[in-house]
Amino acid sequence: MDAGRSTKMGTAPMFPLVMAMSFPAMLSMLVQALYNVVDSYFVAKISESALTAVSLAFPLQTLMIAVAIGTAVGLNSLISRRLGEGRQKDADRAATHGLILGVVNWIVFALVGLLGTNAFFNAFTDDPVVHQMGCDYTYVVLIVSFGIFVEANVSRTLQATGNMIIPMVTQLAGAITNIIMDPILIFGLLGFPRLEVMGAAVATVAGQIVAMIIALLALFFKDHDVHISFRGFRPHWRTIRDIYAVGFPSMVMQAIGSVMTAGMNAILISFSQTAVALFGVYFKLQSFVFMPVFGLNTGLMPIIGYNYGAGNRKRLLSALKIGAVIAAVIMAVGMAVFWIFPEWLLGIFEASDEMVEIGVPALRSISLCFVPAAIGIICSTLFQAVGMGTRSLFVSLLRQLILILPVAYLLSKIGLNYVWYAFPIAETFSLLASVLLALSVYKHKIRGLVPIRGEE
Repeated sequence: MDAGRSTKMGTAPMFPLVMAMSFPAMLSMLVQALYNVVDSYFVAKISESALTAVSLAFPLQTLMIAVAIGTAVGLNSLISRRLGEGRQKDADRAATHGLILGVVNWIVFALVGLLGTNAFFNAFTDDPVVHQMGCDYTYVVLIVSFGIFVEANVSRTLQATGNMIIPMVTQLAGAITNIIMDPILIFGLLGFPRLEVMGAAVATVAGQIVAMIIALLALFFKDHDVHISFRGFRPHWRTIRDIYAVGFPSMVMQAIGSVMTAGMNAILISFSQTAVALFGVYFKLQSFVFMPVFGLNTGLMPIIGYNYGAGNRKRLLSALKIGAVIAAVIMAVGMAVFWIFPEWLLGIFEASDEMVEIGVPALRSISLCFVPAAIGIICSTLFQAVGMGTRSLFVSLLRQLILILPVAYLLSKIGLNYVWYAFPIAETFSLLASVLLALSVYKHKIRGLVPIRGEE
């Protein structure tokens, strides 16, 4: 076995290591953000009903992505810790379970898509056109979702060993496939049939399948620090439990974002539909700021997990500090762009005069939360990397539900421009909670670490 990839996390100079591990993920996350904008752009060109149908499907897609990414995060955390502890057999077992869990999760969501899609749209719309378009889209993205579940687990397995390039290639290939296929399948170009909303769904799953194929080829035909073996496979329930000890809180963290969005929309609709549309535009714009930080999180987690498992407190804290500085700088730049160029940002979406009028103060107010959010994200990375994902879950609940919705509701009684301040207010209190929890983790989990290989 070539142990070079994982052991570099315990020996390489920290800043170059963090950049080498994180930059590929940051780049691929930026492409994902670009895809989100492009996908909505093409769907909106079909009709407003098409955009409504895809928007109604969003909660089911969010739940699917939450389960896929949550499982993958738990897998990443467990494998990197086991490699750091020198427990090769346990790391291999976790990697093997990752593939099996990907297939199991796909089967569950395929059944949800097959049996629940029609009833789901019956609950939200009585417009037959929107209902049909929504079902066409959702059937495809759920029933043919095996690509996202398998690729997510394989990519995070490779990242846990220190291999960030192949996951970057898989995600870039998937996103680019999606972007290219969107207009071709939606509008019937180059001899393809015009599939409209279903075309957007087919393009989505096609990108996921391309990414999965590349990831699997790399996993089975290149040397890595973990080995997959199905010979005599039997479920190891402790391994599954350890994966979801971190993975389940991550799933909930991903899923509650849609609950927060629904709650904010309910508050904003009392002012105008434009306010709701602006909130959707904000989420597309902020992804270009948050996605690189999430990519940094992806690179940091195996470094922190490995050095935690190896008992190397000095390197763990070094990675944490460097990650916090990089995240804060990215978010500060993003805040500056939101403050200086709000009209230009809104112009990307051909904003109306009304949207510009309410959008300029909104973007400036909400962006005040960016820097506190950066530190909070890095603290959550620490919690997940050391196997304490429930702390990340608590902070996420505090930020996205417990604080922001009640604060936004109270501020709405003053006026629309005040609603947006709910974001920096919630983020500031959540940051305080994150720091207190991080200090507790240091006291009880990190301060007493002893290097298991004798180096410090």
